[in-house]
Amino acid sequence: MKKSMTLTYEVGDGLYLNITNKCPCNCTFCLRQNGDGAYGSDPLWLMHQPTAEEVIEDLKKRDLSKYSQIVFCGYGEPTCELELIKEVSKYLRSVTDRPVRINTNGLSDLINKRDTAPEFEGVCDVISISLNSSTSEGYHAVTRPSFKDVDCFEAMLTFAKNVKQYVPDVVLTVVDIIGEEEVERSRKIAESIGVRLRVREYIPD
Repeated sequence: MKKSMTLTYEVGDGLYLNITNKCPCNCTFCLRQNGDGAYGSDPLWLMHQPTAEEVIEDLKKRDLSKYSQIVFCGYGEPTCELELIKEVSKYLRSVTDRPVRINTNGLSDLINKRDTAPEFEGVCDVISISLNSSTSEGYHAVTRPSFKDVDCFEAMLTFAKNVKQYVPDVVLTVVDIIGEEEVERSRKIAESIGVRLRVREYIPD
């Protein structure tokens, strides 16, 4: 395992923020299973947990105007560092009008042991939540969360329903390898809670 302090990296025309390696899940399709980086980046395994100040200093080296969006997404679950997200987002809001997105497993409430949905107001423009499956059983089999005796599938959907009150665009996502029938079942779940579904292409790095 190669480690570095890659805090920002480019994917297409977006700038991605790698703010933590912490994650309560061990998803079967996670890019972390296949290597040390993603989409040609330097290693995303961090040498230490960065501070918000370190992330901001890294951002100051970038021309933010060249990116279509700024995304909290790296080799970990961003909401494990919710306070860091809020501080970095505040900085971003002060220096750029580029939209901010958070890619998350949707388990922020379990991770932080409180209702966190209101804390995302003004923090981001889009929250993209990994649905992964249309059933609790399928979700737990694929996501393999560390939380025991908790229906993480329901916790994720509750977060999605709650956070849409505070974030303009909430999206549930699935990977295309789950098959067309499962995609359609997932689409109905998204519609039932009033958010949209995005089908992501699975690209092993």
